[in-house]
Formats: sequence, structure tokens, C-alpha cells
Amino acid sequence: MGCEMRTLLTLLLSFLVLWAQQPSKAIFIEPKRGYYDTIEAKANEFKAPKKKTQKTVMKVDLSNIKIPKSISEFKYVWHNTPISQGITNTCWSFSTTSFFESEIYRLKNKKIRLSPMYNAYLEYIEKATEFVKTRGKTHIGEGSMADALLRLWKKYGCVPYDVYTGLLDGQEVYDHAAMFSEIKSFLESVKKNNFWSETFVIDGIKNILNTYMKEPPTEFTYEGKKWTPQQFFQNYVGLNLDDYYSIISLNKYPFYEKIVYEVPDNWWFSDEYYNVPLNEFMQIINFAIEKNISMSIGGDVSEPGIDSWAKVAVVPEFDIPFDKINDDARMFRFYNGTTYDDHGVHLLGYTDIDGKRWYLIKDSGAGSRNVGDKGYYFFNEDYVKLKIVNFLIHKDGIPENIKKKLNIK
Repeated sequence: MGCEMRTLLTLLLSFLVLWAQQPSKAIFIEPKRGYYDTIEAKANEFKAPKKKTQKTVMKVDLSNIKIPKSISEFKYVWHNTPISQGITNTCWSFSTTSFFESEIYRLKNKKIRLSPMYNAYLEYIEKATEFVKTRGKTHIGEGSMADALLRLWKKYGCVPYDVYTGLLDGQEVYDHAAMFSEIKSFLESVKKNNFWSETFVIDGIKNILNTYMKEPPTEFTYEGKKWTPQQFFQNYVGLNLDDYYSIISLNKYPFYEKIVYEVPDNWWFSDEYYNVPLNEFMQIINFAIEKNISMSIGGDVSEPGIDSWAKVAVVPEFDIPFDKINDDARMFRFYNGTTYDDHGVHLLGYTDIDGKRWYLIKDSGAGSRNVGDKGYYFFNEDYVKLKIVNFLIHKDGIPENIKKKLNIK
């Protein structure tokens, strides 16, 4: 080996020694999936509950039914654009608030959006107060009835939507699941411990509501003027709530008399429901909507004939032929529980297609926002006839011959 070669090898060895002495550095890499991941996955798969095959849902075949495709096909009253109720059971407030907004425009020529959550907040206070008075016998749920707003607005007034949205800072959608769970647990504890202090209970309920909904204002400015909710209702909104009537049709009870509507959401046992035969129930609806008077309606929305992707509600022939829908068929379904008052919506328009009437429905529920015109459904007249149980309406929307039978002035 020559000198030059030895010198080169010496330099190379010196470089390797120096390189080996350099401090190590940390780097970040994506971890590789090793065998442990494989056995862990198999172990978890064995321990996990077996996934159930998703059940199919029975729906009506709409291919042979001519249905509306857009709200543009309807004649309808003025109304505010729909708002989603989110993850809440406050349809009763959204639908009836929307109805009263249309009424304010019809009777007062004012366009205003009011707060549905102001009503919901106060209804919890009302329920909790009665819960104490009845020593825990009052039904506690998220739901209520359209005519609850008659009671609430007379006592508390109302506020514009922009004044009280009921949303927390940064919150985009309503979600009352945790809030209602806390309310229910709190009241169950009150009952269990037999602690019936109204002050304690109402303060506790308000603390929960304020956490999830914020506290409603006792005073606010609107159109440059200061108002309390009571002043705002009396002097700005100005509706005469005594002109509004709840109409129902159930032949279990005497017709042309007022009855108690026996459902949990009528938690205060209102007996102000005017019971009429089915043909007059439908006569009122058609008379009113043709006069550009809308109504807040309540009924069943859990049928094969409802399709949120087509935005329609119909009664399939396999359920009952259209010409067989009568008082008994309607009462039978309410009696056996297949008709239930589980949703409130705003009926605000109509159209006629091939001799069949369709009603335009403004709906705060999620299904109405799946496709097409967001916040709307199209209810066939037969669906309303069979599955809608009651509605709240202004007396102007009731024909004179029926008013006389009900002794409505």
C-alpha cells in the first residue's frame, strides 16, 4: 500500500470518528402500524357489541302521485323565512310565533320577527312553578301547545328575535338536550327530597336556563324606543289574544262544546278546545286559508306517508282509502295511539293539483331542510284530514255558521 493510499485511509477514518461524535437530532415522523395495532384491533372488535343491521323504513311510493315541487306553486300569506329549532322540542313555540308574526302583518301591517325562545324560557318557569304547587304532579317536558302563547304573552309579553335569540355567544344551532336533562334531574331531586320551596326551585331552574339560553331582557330598545316585554306586546304588537281560538275534532267528545285536550303537552289542562265535526274542521281550514288567514296546527308526523326528501305528507291508499276518512277513522287512530300530537307547524298557503288540495307548511323541524325549499313541507288535504288534530286560529278565519254553533262572537 502506497503512502498516498494510507494517507487517504487515515483521513477517512478520522472523518468517520468525527462524524460519529456529532450529537443526534430529533425528527418527527408518522408512526408505522405494527403488529400490536393488528392484535389490538382484533381484540376490540371481539369485545365490541355486534352492529345491528340498519332497519329499513316503510314509506309510500310517490311515483304515481302528482306532488308540488316548490313553494312557488302555492298562494300563501306573508311570513318570515323559516328558522330551525335545532335539537329541541320547541316546535310549539316556533310554529305559533311564526303564525302570530303573520297575524301582526295581516292586522297591523308590521313585519317583525319575534323570539320563539323567549316563550320557551318562560314556559319552563311556568311548569316549574306548577310543579311545586302540585307537589310534582305536573308533566315536565320540552313540549307545549300553541295556545300556551296566549297565556304567556298575556302574562309576560313578547320580545323581538334580535333582542333575545336564546343562543349563547358563538352558538349557531339550538341544542337543549343537556339543559333539559339537568332540569329534569333537578326537579326529580326536589320531589325525592320533598323540598317544595318555590323560591329555591325557580332560582334553580333559572340558573340552568341562564347557563344554556342566557337570561331574557327585562327592558330593551327597539326602533329607538325603550320597552319592557309587556309594553312591547301591548303597545307595539297590539294583538287582541281573546280573538284566537283552539279548534279540535275528536268524536269521543260532544261537538260544539269546549273540551280538555288530553295529551301530556297540555300540561296545564286547558279546557279551551272547541270541538267540531271533521267536515267543519276542514271547512274552517279551507275558508281561512282562502281568505289569506293562516293557522298554527298540531298533529302526527310519524307516518309512512311523510317523506322529507320529497317534502310531502300524504295518506297512502294502503292505510285508508281517501273517501273513507271520517270522524271514526280519525278518532280510531287517536284512540290506538297511531295518531299523536307530536309536532306543531304553521299552515300558511294552498294550491290545487288535479282536484286535490295541498297546503304549504312552514316547519322548524330538521326534516324540512333536507332538500329544496328549506323549512317547508307540502301536506295533502287527506293527511290534514286524518292526522292533524287541532289548530289555533283567529276568529276571522271561522265561518259565521260555525261561529254561531260555537257561540263565538
